[in-house]
Amino acid sequence: MSNHRILVVDDEQPIADLFARWLENRYEVRIAYDGAEAVAMLDDSYDVVLLDRDMPDVSGDTVLETIREEGFDCRVGMVTAVEPDFDVIEMGYDAYIVKPITEPSELYAIVESLLRRSTYSSDVQQLLTLSSKQATLEARIDQSELDRNEEYQELIAEIRTLKGSLSTTLDEMDDAELGKEMVSSTVAQGR
Repeated sequence: MSNHRILVVDDEQPIADLFARWLENRYEVRIAYDGAEAVAMLDDSYDVVLLDRDMPDVSGDTVLETIREEGFDCRVGMVTAVEPDFDVIEMGYDAYIVKPITEPSELYAIVESLLRRSTYSSDVQQLLTLSSKQATLEARIDQSELDRNEEYQELIAEIRTLKGSLSTTLDEMDDAELGKEMVSSTVAQGR
C-alpha cells in the first residue's frame, strides 16, 4: 500500500463506498458523502480528490473552488454523471471523467495518472490539464459546435502556445511517458 491519500466525494453512498473499496488496498482512502463534509475534511494531506459534481447543498463545483482558493496541493478528478459543456474550460480540475466507472482498473488508471501529474513541473501539469479539457469536450461535443465556440478556440490556442514554450521540456520527456498521460485522459473519456 502506498502512502498516498485519496478523498472520495460522492453523495451517492454506494458509489463512494465502492470506489473506496476498490482503492483501499492501494491507498489511504477517506470518504465524504456530501460537499459540506468534503469541505470540512479538506487539508494538505490529500494527494487526489475524486469529486462528484452534482451534489445537493454544496456542489462539487463549490468544493473544487474551495480546494483551489485555499491552495491545497492536490490533483482533482471530477468523476461525475454531469455531461461536460463549455463551462468546464474555466473549472480548475485536473481530469473530468464521466460516470460510470465499472472496473477497478479504470479507477486505478485515473488515480495513477493524477498522482503522476503531481511529479511534473507546473507548466507540464497545466498542459496536461488543458489537454484533458480538450479531450473531454471533443469526446462529448460535435466538432462543428466546437469549431464555432470561441472559448474552445481560445483553449486550443492556449494549448498550442504552451506546447511551444514547453517544446524543450516535452522533448526531454520520454515519449512513452507523455503518451501514457494522453492515453489515460482519453481512456477516462471513453474514447
